[in-house]
Amino acid sequence: MLGAVILILLLFAVSQPILGQLQKEHKWIKAGMLNQLYWYHMFFGLIYWTYAQFNRSDSVNYFNSYRRYKDWASAFEPGTLFIEWVNYPFARWLGFNYDMMMFFSAWVGFWGFVYFYCFFKENLRFNAKFEGWDAITIFMFLPNMHFWTASLGKGAYIFAGLGILTYGLSWPAKRTPHILLGGFMCYMIRPHILFAVLVGMGVGFVLGKEKVPVYQKYLVALGAIAISIYVYEDLLTFLGYDPNNVLASFEEESGLNAQRLRSAGSGVDMTSYSLPMKLFTFWFRPLFIDSPNLLGIAISFENALYIYMFSRILNKDFIKYIKEAPAMVKMSAVVFISISISMTFVMSNLGIIIRQKSQIMYYMLFVIAAFLDWQKTNRVRKRAEIYNRIVEEERRRIEEAEIGLENSN
Repeated sequence: MLGAVILILLLFAVSQPILGQLQKEHKWIKAGMLNQLYWYHMFFGLIYWTYAQFNRSDSVNYFNSYRRYKDWASAFEPGTLFIEWVNYPFARWLGFNYDMMMFFSAWVGFWGFVYFYCFFKENLRFNAKFEGWDAITIFMFLPNMHFWTASLGKGAYIFAGLGILTYGLSWPAKRTPHILLGGFMCYMIRPHILFAVLVGMGVGFVLGKEKVPVYQKYLVALGAIAISIYVYEDLLTFLGYDPNNVLASFEEESGLNAQRLRSAGSGVDMTSYSLPMKLFTFWFRPLFIDSPNLLGIAISFENALYIYMFSRILNKDFIKYIKEAPAMVKMSAVVFISISISMTFVMSNLGIIIRQKSQIMYYMLFVIAAFLDWQKTNRVRKRAEIYNRIVEEERRRIEEAEIGLENSN
């Protein structure tokens, strides 16, 4: 554990120049808050490390995998093997032990929060408030988001990839390295997530309200579609479907899920649920009444917050807003909805649902925060218009009074 403690301190030092550069580029970044976020995330790394000492964890298999390979290139494949490929040089060449690799992976997950924070801040005009508290800060410190992204596993790396990719897509012309790195990480771990982001980017860019030349919008959309087609077959193979007979493979997988539920202690049989109920289960369960254990009860508080935030868009103004929303909002909405729908048909275990949804909940929270931001912008604009109208009427009244005074003289 001493090696892990030294590594945590070293990684903190390594992070400072990167955070400093981000602060130069974005004056609104609070480096102090991000440093607090670092230690908070490492605390959850410690919690997960402790949890893994008493519970079965895939992180042990990921770490020990380096012993099975003759060389580093052998593990370079999408999916689980990619995590083993990342683990190999640290465990084999640098002598990292299990503890050190766990906290190194937690550090990778930390960057997902950094870049999602940057994405939120640069795309919102005001700080949305939740009972007087800064909503973005609350979002960055949600416990469930940290727990599943603070260990050696796919969760930390896909989350970091999504954060980096999404930040890059906010300004594609200037952030090509972020798009390439984030896209690579997403593709190597979960191709279907990259597929959804690319489709969302194309839809958002075409339908966004930004004043961009039409040919550029469709060029980006065609590029996203082309890349989506390129990864389509790999995507289906990764998900276990036959690319030549998707429907039969999907029905077979659904049948297998139903069979697995008969012996699953934390299973939720969603085969008879309507689509809205499936989505509710995926987004907001477990709640206090169906929490399987202490961890589920803790997550229920976070799910209650999700329900509250989601209720804020159950507003007639939201339809008006989403029609005129910028590209990043439309992209986030498409990514969140498309991934949610696809996951509800292949997942039926609460434990897996809790883990997987942490990868995409920030997209929902961003859409909600952007809507609240739009509402506040409209209120400020209306107050400004009322103020200007009052000032104009007062100016006109004074002018009329002066003219009347002159005429009386």
